[in-house]
Amino acid sequence: MYRIFIVEDDPVIAGAMRRHLEGWGYRAACAERFDNVLADFAAFDPQLVLLDISLPFFNGYHWCTEIRRVSKVPIIFVSSASDNVSVVTAMQMGGDDLLPKPFDLQVLSAKVQAALRRAYDFGPAARLLSCGGAVLNLSDGTLTAAGQRVELTKNEYKILQLLLEHRGEIVSREAIMTALWESDSFVDENTLSVNVGRLRKKLESAGLRDFIRTCRGAGYLVEERP
Repeated sequence: MYRIFIVEDDPVIAGAMRRHLEGWGYRAACAERFDNVLADFAAFDPQLVLLDISLPFFNGYHWCTEIRRVSKVPIIFVSSASDNVSVVTAMQMGGDDLLPKPFDLQVLSAKVQAALRRAYDFGPAARLLSCGGAVLNLSDGTLTAAGQRVELTKNEYKILQLLLEHRGEIVSREAIMTALWESDSFVDENTLSVNVGRLRKKLESAGLRDFIRTCRGAGYLVEERP
């Protein structure tokens, strides 16, 4: 079941879009935090975004740029501004299509189906793990934090993936070492400490201080956070 993320500040229009798409068998969700659309996007991890241009706080072009930093998910702009300049701008900002308002719901579902077919008939959808401003793309191994692309080594990526998959839980050093080296034997524990230390520094340089907590005698923890 494909997940569709609707970014529309008119609750009547957003609700109609959501109900129509759910009637077609999609799982749909509407943005709730228009001051932090990217957080809602990462939490829902959709396969397609329907994005209004005129929004509170920041416009749709801004959020399209932010989404493009972490994902190649198809984005269909939905806007009453359908002149040539708006269409060209939408495409230049990373959009895949534009649906002018007012629109027929059947046209909406047809555009959604076409965009999904183009994006996923030849490859799997991206998977995202997010927490507190950090977005880890499991498809291409990239990390984006506070709008910055953070380069990770293979071990740093595996450590962060494991901690994000178990966020809110303490992950033992033994479990991390086994994930990294297929065994917790014959590996100097200091090697793990060095890897975690380097990962922490990279997260801190992107504005994520105290993102990974050390639980003495137990392991490491990434706490649940919006």
